[in-house]
Amino acid sequence: MREWVTNLGRRDAIARVAHVLCELTLRLQRVDLAQDLCFSIPWTQTDVADACGISSVHANRVVQELRRLGLVEWDSKKVRILNWDAVTKIGDFSDDYLRLGKATCTDPIGPKLIEHA
Repeated sequence: MREWVTNLGRRDAIARVAHVLCELTLRLQRVDLAQDLCFSIPWTQTDVADACGISSVHANRVVQELRRLGLVEWDSKKVRILNWDAVTKIGDFSDDYLRLGKATCTDPIGPKLIEHA
């Protein structure tokens, strides 16, 4: 929750969009719905704008800027992050708050630790 308050309250539009992209990418990769920093999502400019607290016109400009910088490929149904380090830097993104690094599960033999990259 704190990360989202920070995202909406302190970051500029390009940082907000970059942050959302980073979070979505990691969450979707965790459940095998994204691979190699690429995922399908039928997002409209309005959806991006709503998620980031900006206007749809501004969302369009931000996406165009991310494309122009060569950081993402983004069409109406698919997003591919081309430069993860640059996008995480722009979005001031750290995945610590997601707690996706380690998960525990219980199987018939007993609990075990599963490492996720």
